[in-house]
Amino acid sequence: MNSGQSQPTIIELDEAVALMEPLTELVRHAGTAILAIDRAGMRIDRKADDSPVTQADLAADRIIADGLARLVPGVPVVSEERLYSAKPPYPGSFFLIDPLDGTKEFLAGRDEFTVNLALVTHNAPLIGIIGAPALALIWRGLVGRGAERLKGAGAAPKPIHTRSIGSPGESWVAAVSRSHGDSRTEAFIAARPGAIRKALGSAVKFGRVAEGEADIYPRLAPTSEWDIAAGHALVTAAGGAITDAQGAPIQFGRGNASFLVPEFIAWGDPSAARPR
Repeated sequence: MNSGQSQPTIIELDEAVALMEPLTELVRHAGTAILAIDRAGMRIDRKADDSPVTQADLAADRIIADGLARLVPGVPVVSEERLYSAKPPYPGSFFLIDPLDGTKEFLAGRDEFTVNLALVTHNAPLIGIIGAPALALIWRGLVGRGAERLKGAGAAPKPIHTRSIGSPGESWVAAVSRSHGDSRTEAFIAARPGAIRKALGSAVKFGRVAEGEADIYPRLAPTSEWDIAAGHALVTAAGGAITDAQGAPIQFGRGNASFLVPEFIAWGDPSAARPR
């Protein structure tokens, strides 16, 4: 890890390997804290954009922030819940956190909410860890070293890989949002005759693409970097790719307004990625 007063901190692949287990434990710990909170009796506030923020969001954020401060002091952290402290651009390494992705799913009593943690280096996600505590699942990936799924506490990791699209007539399985829809995304899916839509919440959609249960996850409407950074690393590590609608790569931490990503498509089969 190279740092200095004038140089950004850089975490490269070899150092990232050593961080995988402690970062996974942070995600697991944050998930446990979320599950311990009574959804029916917790406090719910509203952010400036009118989206909900709960005690669970804040508890998970605090656990991850404290853990990262111990593990990797000096590496910047950008969290959805502490955006006021972000100072982009980030030319070196930094963490992108969504402590509770799918707050609407959480409030509705559903199980498809996640804890998302990503390490970004040189504007590209290198580590992605997505915990789905109510499903007892963790997906994690390190670009260049592969991806894994962990089911239940103490379970051995199972390697996962995206799947290839077979014959031209084969049906695509498209992961789609249960809570967010838009006409461009629907048109993109409709352009694939016979596509099967699989409605899912939060970053669980990235997990299903990474393990070959879905072929694509398109969202051709704005979202935020912390929503997709962990999934970007996970799907890439599992053999897939994330692009914009023109097939160009997505970059992170470059100072885009409010960390917005205008559009993205997660492809299980990179050879299928093409402009639309």
